[in-house]
Amino acid sequence: MKTSKMNGAALAELFERADAETNGAISLVDSHCHLDMEEFSGEVAETLKRARDAGVRRVLLAACDEASSFAVLKLAKSGDEGMFPGVEVWASAGVHPHEASAVSKGLPDELTDLSSNKLVAAIGETGLDFHYDNSPRLDQAEVFERHIVWAKRARKPLIIHLRNANVRSDGDAYREAGALMKKNSADDCGGVIHCFSGERGDAKSALDLGFYISFAGPVTYQKSETLREVARYVPLDRLLCETDSPYLAPQGKRGRRNEPAHVHFVYETISKARDIPLSDLARAVWENAENLFRFDAAKASHGQANLESRH
Repeated sequence: MKTSKMNGAALAELFERADAETNGAISLVDSHCHLDMEEFSGEVAETLKRARDAGVRRVLLAACDEASSFAVLKLAKSGDEGMFPGVEVWASAGVHPHEASAVSKGLPDELTDLSSNKLVAAIGETGLDFHYDNSPRLDQAEVFERHIVWAKRARKPLIIHLRNANVRSDGDAYREAGALMKKNSADDCGGVIHCFSGERGDAKSALDLGFYISFAGPVTYQKSETLREVARYVPLDRLLCETDSPYLAPQGKRGRRNEPAHVHFVYETISKARDIPLSDLARAVWENAENLFRFDAAKASHGQANLESRH
């Protein structure tokens, strides 16, 4: 496998090609985005149409708190009713570590009940964020553990957000999360480390627990060769791609609002870094997302329930 570094000119050429292609024959999945946020207010349908035109066929809308858990499920239901033709819309339910203090006394039943909905494919995003520390670290850890318990009970995978402190010795979110995941047997439910920003050893620890690794816009940045090295290291059958939109626009779109159509840049960058055809990567990521989130099984079950409700 080739592992040559990509200089600025190579990246520029890559992104020009990515922006020009729609790859209609290739089906892409954006495994993590936030279309319920105000940045997309009144523009969700248009945004998903652009995503469809860019080859995106599935998106998973990640929740950040109780309100957004209901909001993303509402969007998923709209998609299920045909409002976003050509793109399947799925939801998660959970509380971001930024908001952990709001549920420090326990996860509300109204929130945990959402996991019984077939359109809710995952629990999260949850985890540890020692960069901003918007919630006390003890609250973050306790709420993270409750999400693990919830995910195991719901039999749905976790979406995990991890970010270290600026100086890792001041807060190692990856190490502490790994300890909590082992303590609570998170391998029983599995999941994904979304928007991976750690090192190779951090990826190995997550992979050893059966988790997937997802890459977002930062993998495309010119100075992110270390992250691309991790993208080469992760087994092809354990890799996902996402936008985390509206955040972290890829190199070719930096300074603008990110959106699911831009996930193409992430795929292009990783296919280049791994020296494999884009179509091979897209096929693998599609299968990985299916294996983790079980979209087709949920769709079949949901369709049967709808059919039975009409009789």
